[in-house]
Amino acid sequence: MTNFFQTIQQRSDVFFLIAGPCVIESETHALKMAEAIALLTTKLNIPYIFKASYDKANCSSINSFRGFGLEEGLRILAKIKSEIGVPVLTDIHESQQVATVAEVVDVLQIPAFLCRQTDLLIAAAQSGRIVNVKKGQFLAPWEMSNVVKKIEAAGGKKLMLTERGSSFGYNNLVVDMRSLPIMRGFGYPVVYDATHSLQLPGGLGDATAGMAEYIPNLARAAVACGIDGLFMEVHDNPAAALSDATTQFPLENLEGLLTKLVKLHAIIKE
Repeated sequence: MTNFFQTIQQRSDVFFLIAGPCVIESETHALKMAEAIALLTTKLNIPYIFKASYDKANCSSINSFRGFGLEEGLRILAKIKSEIGVPVLTDIHESQQVATVAEVVDVLQIPAFLCRQTDLLIAAAQSGRIVNVKKGQFLAPWEMSNVVKKIEAAGGKKLMLTERGSSFGYNNLVVDMRSLPIMRGFGYPVVYDATHSLQLPGGLGDATAGMAEYIPNLARAAVACGIDGLFMEVHDNPAAALSDATTQFPLENLEGLLTKLVKLHAIIKE
């Protein structure tokens, strides 16, 4: 994965993709999604990282589906990594989880709500894995420089920063596209989260609502801004998804969107 990180830092001809279902719903489903997206990204020559959470610890309701937990989730992620042959990413929520998760996954993701948790950032940095930090909805992009400094102070050199929208009143997010070049100025790859950016947090009362119909629009805007990577939650049947059903992108539409984004990226780089 060190070579993979060097590749995504140095390669400018295309963006890399982080994609998969919000949460691991079953071993069969996770493998199916990883294989389908891997085949597509290979066809389009897009570097690919599979993502899925083993535990949705920050869900809206106590009754929400959280996943299969650490042990079973990591077993499934390890199987995807070995059988599909792609790097894998998952969220961590506590510093005590880092060592165990880092034995399996290639990228440790810090959820937006936890992006200022110093102990968690330090533990992730010291693991030696790539660390992807999502910018908190409550932070200005320039404040992420403090996050970068915490990780650098702990010896972390493989870092990515992800934009996923900022709080804009109750149950709404807005994306300031200036944040992408601002955070890129810190010297690390910048990712745009095209699905969480369109959430309406708590919009359904006991669950998150969203405006998935605008995913292609904002993805195009982010690629036009020169992002290094694109993050998308993708599902073969979003309406039946066990988490974030309102903002997961349909698998059947993914090739069409990525094809357009690759063409747009080429124009921008020219």
